[in-house]
Amino acid sequence: MIKEDMNALRHKLKTIVAMAVVSMVCLQPAVAQNNAMLRTSLAEIAATLKADVGVAILDLERGDTVMLNGHQHFPMQSVYKFPLALMVLRQVDQGKLSLDKKIKLRKEDLLPNTWSPLAKKYPEGNVEVTLREILSYTVSQSDNNGCDVLFRLMGGTANVHDYVHSLGVTEIAIAATEEEMHRSWPVQFTNWCEPVAMAQLLKQFDRGNILSMASRDFLWKIMVETTTGPKKLKGLLPAGTVVAHKTGMGDYSDDGVLGAQNDAGIIVLPNGKRIAIAVFISNTRETDNEKIELVIARLSKATYDHFNTKR
Repeated sequence: MIKEDMNALRHKLKTIVAMAVVSMVCLQPAVAQNNAMLRTSLAEIAATLKADVGVAILDLERGDTVMLNGHQHFPMQSVYKFPLALMVLRQVDQGKLSLDKKIKLRKEDLLPNTWSPLAKKYPEGNVEVTLREILSYTVSQSDNNGCDVLFRLMGGTANVHDYVHSLGVTEIAIAATEEEMHRSWPVQFTNWCEPVAMAQLLKQFDRGNILSMASRDFLWKIMVETTTGPKKLKGLLPAGTVVAHKTGMGDYSDDGVLGAQNDAGIIVLPNGKRIAIAVFISNTRETDNEKIELVIARLSKATYDHFNTKR
């Protein structure tokens, strides 16, 4: 009797496994087809703008990846403040720094010819500010002076570059500070990444592979609190949608070419599912900034709709 019961159990298990395999085999072509449809939608949206457009989308639950020019090099501009923040917080986790550490902001640290809410708050400099505040300004408000203060704290851009590569994300280059980029338009192209590499970095951040829970939660908070680029990734999403992101924007060259208009982050769907998305736009003569931002918003909305209705 026991032997017969065991044989029946083995048969039942084999049947369950076989059904699961069949389900996976049937599901994979459907998933591939759906993702192909999303990629077609992304390409159609990107084609409305005469520019280089790169997109990488990563389902952080299933691992599905959809790309458009995902392996092309794009200037990051201020999106690179995200990997910079990762390194700073890693040093906090290692006990080398504290978020409560006071950092002296000298007047010469607060350059007047760049985007810097910190300089507006402390116009005379010569004030001690916590690392927590500088990080918040650098990420949430994309403060350029705060960014360069943090680069100096990390020992320079090369150290941040090496840190990101040590995480296994190698298709990112960090070579120049904000001050250096402002001196010469072409310098921005030395700070580049592949869209898929930024999506992979977002994935590691989301999974808690890089930072402690406390540091991850802090960075998540200040990315959600981002005030720049409200019409980019968030522009067409339902009100209240949580997006933890970092924006970036370059200047026009003397002959009228925009270097970069970017946004990269994680969108939280109504069911709690998270989608990493990185959008980079470069080399366009379009002067209507709202039109450029609308392309980013439409790419984000197409992504949201695809994964929100996906079964």
